[in-house]
Amino acid sequence: MILRRTNERGLADHGWLRSRHTFSFADYFDPEHMGFRSLRVINEDRVQGGAGFGTHPHRNMEIISFVLSGTMAHKDSMGNGAVMRPGDVQRMSAGTGVRHSEFNHSDTDELHFLQIWIEPNRQNVEPSYEQKHFSEDERRGRWRLVLSEDGRDGSVRLNQNANLYVGRFDAGEQITSPEVRHAWLHVARGTAEINGQRLSAGDAAAFQPGEPITVIGHDASEVLLFDLA
Repeated sequence: MILRRTNERGLADHGWLRSRHTFSFADYFDPEHMGFRSLRVINEDRVQGGAGFGTHPHRNMEIISFVLSGTMAHKDSMGNGAVMRPGDVQRMSAGTGVRHSEFNHSDTDELHFLQIWIEPNRQNVEPSYEQKHFSEDERRGRWRLVLSEDGRDGSVRLNQNANLYVGRFDAGEQITSPEVRHAWLHVARGTAEINGQRLSAGDAAAFQPGEPITVIGHDASEVLLFDLA
């Protein structure tokens, strides 16, 4: 298990936006942290009320948004418009090219969300969009598959041989990981014990194939587990 502590990540503070970068992104460059397998970006963004990212382009990237608190307004050049809330998972396949915007839907409350980029297994696909809600009950005390290549078990489809599981674990709850290949684990909120190591919100760990992963919840922890080819 290789740890990536939250205070080791890149930091961008623009006033209206405070962002932590797990991997190299924009002005933050760390040659030792360029990504993990097909996982290229995990940005933890906190956006002030009324602020957001104006319309901008993307190509050939699977862009996933996961709201932790607050609400986010999304619009894109495919004609999609939605308000995302905690528990929503959104995937936008940029493919040949797409433009979109993301704003805090509230004028007063902070928006806290994760933006995740995964490199696709095919270039120049037709852009597409999908969004689904996964309730707390679906994620509580178990691993809920929310993202997969084949969309099984009601998960959001992804143009990559990868899976994303999300779980919420109360104090004392213990669970082992599903069968995974190269695994990246990210603690989104709370604290949890991972293979005997205490991880807090924003901490992460990388695992090699066959390495067992045991999670013990502490204080309403929420954990993301990426299974990557």
